[in-house]
This record gives sequence, C-alpha cells and structure tokens, in this order.
Amino acid sequence: MEVLGIDVGGSGVKGIPVDTKDGKLLKERLRIPTPQPATPQAIADTVAEIARHFKWRGIIGVGFPAAIRNGVVETAANIDKSWIGTEINTLFKETTGCETFSINDADAAGMAEAKFGEGKKFKKVMVMLTVGTGIGSAVFTKGKLVPNTEFGHLILKNMVAEHYASDAARKNEDLSWDEWGMRFNEYLHLLERLMYPDRFILGGGVSKKFDKFKHTLDVHAEVMPAKLLNHAGIIGASIAAKKALK
Repeated sequence: MEVLGIDVGGSGVKGIPVDTKDGKLLKERLRIPTPQPATPQAIADTVAEIARHFKWRGIIGVGFPAAIRNGVVETAANIDKSWIGTEINTLFKETTGCETFSINDADAAGMAEAKFGEGKKFKKVMVMLTVGTGIGSAVFTKGKLVPNTEFGHLILKNMVAEHYASDAARKNEDLSWDEWGMRFNEYLHLLERLMYPDRFILGGGVSKKFDKFKHTLDVHAEVMPAKLLNHAGIIGASIAAKKALK
C-alpha cells in the first residue's frame, strides 16, 4: 500500500510517498521550512502544500512533535502552544481532503526501525531517540510500542534534557562533536538509570554523524544509528497510518 508520509520537525516539514510493504521511498523527498510561528493552520497549510505537490488523493500519515492521545494534541514543546487541544487528524483532513492519521514523531521513527531497521526481530527493551531540535523518545518491549513517552523533557543539569543535549543545543552553543557527545552520554546514562534498556537507536540529524561522537558513549546498552537514518519518521508515520486507517 502507498501512503504519503510526512514528518513535521522544528526546522522542516518533509514528505514523500512510501510503500508500506517494504518501507521503500517512492519519490524524491520534498522539504519545506517549518512556518514560524508553527500554529495549527500554518502547519496544516504546509502539509496540504506537500500533498498538492505529489497530487495526493490517498492516505496520509503524519509524524508530529507532540504527545497525541485519541487524535488530540496534548503537548507543544517545539511548536506553538495553540496546538494543545487541537484535533489534529480532523484539521489535516480538512486542509488536504485526505484521510490522515497522526502519531508522535519519535513513536513513528521507532515503528519504522522496529519493522525495517535496527529493531527488526529485537525482542528486548529498545529505546528510539530522535535527536534534532529537541529529543523525542519511543520505547519498545518485545516489539510493542509504549506510546507518547516524553523522555526528552526529563531534568538533567537542572534544565530540560533536550535543552542540554539536543542537536539544536550543539549548534546553538557551537559545541564540538566531542563536547556534545559527552553531554549526550550523560543523557543516555540518565535513561539507563531509569529503565535499563538493552538497545538505544539514534535517529534524527545526528544519526548521520554517529562516527563523530560514538567514542564518547560508554553506557552498558548497545547504541547504534538508525538504519533508516532521517527517513525513519516518514516511513513510520506511513506504517502507523496504514494500520489505523486500513
């Protein structure tokens, strides 16, 4: 089944049609800068622009940087606060004219890695971390997702963890990969003390730079970059929409 996968990020909204049977990307990806302020209508208009670009009339899956419960946005850490309480699937359906299912972006990335990537057939405890403007998290045990974890919002060094250890923090403070890697290692140790996972999978922009900081990490769990790299969220959103709307 072909589904239009869209990943809403803090800096860009990306979309591409996906074959959910094998996770194959079917076109060249379109990326549009995230509108500022990232209000519901502004994001919805951007999603609709991507749908128009691909002349899309089928199902759309959206990975979104918030906790979503029963189709309602519950949090807004890196988007406009007006999103809280928004019925996200209804809004996107109204603007695109397509059946749409939205899921937390880290949960989406984790679903893709669990099906096609480094989490395939992995039955122990796995944590997917999407590291970009913020830090998203997804937890799997025996291949099953525990939805809407927000471990990027734990407190580390007396601040929200993603403000200390995200890729945005690295860029904003002009940190070297070694300096940032040591910060991120502290964050992984915090997670390890809380839940003792067997594997961490890193997605988002840093997944492509893993070799630059992997030597700074010394947690007990395996740590590896996402096999699907920065496309995991798009592919996972497509998988989730197929399951929800088929």
